[in-house]
Order: sequence, then structure tokens, then C-alpha cells
Amino acid sequence: QVRLEEPGGASVQSEGSLRLSCQASGYTASRYCMAWFRQVPGKESEFVSSFDTDGTTVYGDSVKGRFTVSFDNAENTLYLHMNSLKPEDSAMYYCKLGFSCDYYFERGQGTQVTVSS
Repeated sequence: QVRLEEPGGASVQSEGSLRLSCQASGYTASRYCMAWFRQVPGKESEFVSSFDTDGTTVYGDSVKGRFTVSFDNAENTLYLHMNSLKPEDSAMYYCKLGFSCDYYFERGQGTQVTVSS
């Protein structure tokens, strides 16, 4: 059974930093894509960043230069390093796993990030 586990969320002040993690289990393919999305109530889900096992990383325009995605092969864990956080970064962040970055088939339960001004 494929699972994506995301530890609990956190609150941070504006311009602060935070690291999110998403550990995948139950999936053994050598090629896949993992990504971060975020959503606030009443709005569409927003793409944040993706990591493909071919080494490709992609970032949404609103986080470029501030967020960095990485993957720990030994722990099967995707990380999102968030710097210079802004109140508008507050959202429910969740990770997804896909056969490719165009086709996701599993998502985590999400973790709340709150950035106060």
C-alpha cells in the first residue's frame, strides 16, 4: 500500500524559514515524480514544486528563489525548504506521488503552514 506521510504543520513569523517533509512508502519503482502543492480554503490548489527522479526540479513562480525541493533516497523522503516566508505562503501543503510529473496517483494528508506578519 502506497503511503505519503507528512508530519504536523507549523507556524512561523514572516521572513522565517521552515522545512516540510513527506515520506513515501510502499512504492518501489525506480522512476517517479514527487511534488508539493498548496491550497487555501476557497481557492484552487497551487503547484509549488516538483522533483523527478531524473533530477529535474520545477518551481512555481510564486516560490522561485525562496523555496528549494530535495529528495533523500535513503529515507524516501521529499523535503521542501522554505525561506523568506510571507503571510501569503500560509496554506495547507500536501505532497503528491506520480508515475511522472504529469500524472499523480497518491497524495498525502497535508500539513498546515501559517506565516504571521
